[in-house]
Order: sequence, then structure tokens, then C-alpha cells
Amino acid sequence: MPYVVNEGVKIYWNEEGQGEPVLLIMGLGYSSEMWHRTLPVISEQYRTIFYDNRGVGKTDAPPGPYMIPAMARDAEAVIRAAGCKRVHIFGISMGGMIAQELALNHPEMVQSLILGCTTCGGPQSVPAKLEVLAVLQARGNMTPEEGVLAMVPYIYDEATPRDRIEEDLVIRRRTFPPPESYFAQVMGIMQFNTFERLPQLKGPTLVIHGESDQLVPPENGRILAERIPGARLVMLPNASHIFPTDQPAAAHKAVLDFLRTVAGSARQ
Repeated sequence: MPYVVNEGVKIYWNEEGQGEPVLLIMGLGYSSEMWHRTLPVISEQYRTIFYDNRGVGKTDAPPGPYMIPAMARDAEAVIRAAGCKRVHIFGISMGGMIAQELALNHPEMVQSLILGCTTCGGPQSVPAKLEVLAVLQARGNMTPEEGVLAMVPYIYDEATPRDRIEEDLVIRRRTFPPPESYFAQVMGIMQFNTFERLPQLKGPTLVIHGESDQLVPPENGRILAERIPGARLVMLPNASHIFPTDQPAAAHKAVLDFLRTVAGSARQ
């Protein structure tokens, strides 16, 4: 299995497919296995690189907090380990925050950005409703299983078939990180804020968000699209935070359509 060491942290990464490189960055507490719906689709046409953020999966879990700039440097290390100069980046939730930070600090490494169900953070972002925040706060007193089940109503659309959700939960239960790693990522998210810097993002950008997302309300996607020059916005009906599960066909079509329009100038 490929690994790269960044700042003393041993990071697991891997790849599938051939073509222009696309880096997938997963969200809070999730290992790269949660790309199980997206990876097969993207890797049919692109060299698709994926990795585990610090604290989850096969990557080391050093003492926290895990600040977003540090996790962006982890992503840089993976790009270099893969031998790429420029990549398309698809980040979901916290992964979208890491993607923003990476693109702001190293625009020469980023051919295009896909920001899924994410936010700029800070006081200008739109928080989840109090009901959702209360569940998040209560997770500190829950078992991993209880926490996973408690969040289901807020991250999946009510119309999504339960058997499809259960396919995700099988992976989630198997790969849930230690509580200290989970909250180390949470601490990084709480300090994240790119609002003032968003106009510095000049490359092609797709913002994709579920209309029923209760964890990261859809207004956050609109803020990103308004602040990033030339960004495209796709709002997915009947999709919540885990939109690749709620609306896999529509989500993947939006991503592939975007990649087709920006492909051709990435250099490995």
C-alpha cells in the first residue's frame, strides 16, 4: 500500500484509473472508503487519487488538533507522492475546506476545484440549526454507533432508500475513528475561515450542494459560488449532506460534465 510521510504523519493513499489526475478529499471522520460510490465512476475516465486524512483509516492519528492548513499540506504531500504537478480536486464537506486551503496556498498545483457540501467557515457562514448542533454536541457522550445513527436524519434526504443508507453505515461503523481523532478534526473545522480570501481563487470551480442539507445548509454553497470568481453552482434536489448517496446519478453527472469542460491542461 502506498504511503507518504508529511510532518511526521504517515499518510495512506492509493489510486485507480488512468488519464488526467483527480484528487478526492473526504470529510469529517470518514475514511477514503466512503468514496465507494464516486471512485468507480470517476476512475473510468480519470486517474483518481484518494487518501485518508490524518486521524482516520490507514493514516496515522497524531495528537490534535488537526488544523485545516496542516491537512492541506497532507494533501500536497499526496499529490507530490503521486508524481503530479497539477490535479483536479474534489473535496466533500471538511474535504472541501482542505481543497480551498490547498488551492489558496498552492494555486499552481490545482487545475480545478469541485467543492461539495462545504463552507467557507467563519462568522459569514450559515450554521446548522440548533437542533442539529445539539446532536453534534451530544456526540461526545454517545458511543460511535449511537452517534452515527443520531446523525442520519440530518445528513441524508428523507426520500433516500434506507437500504442505500445502510450500505454507507456498514462502512461508517467499520472505519469510525477514535473519538480523540474525530474531535481533533472538529477543532480544525471550527477555526477554518476563507471568506475574505475566496476571491483569490481564480481557477475553474464547481460548487455542488444538496438542497436539503441540514448539516451544512445550502446557503453556504451559494456564498462560495458568489465569492469565487466564475464559479458554477449546482443545487441538487432531494439531496442532503451525503449527496453522492442521496442522488448518485445527478451528482456524478454534474461532476463529470464539469471535468470534461476543464480537462486538457492538467500536467502530471
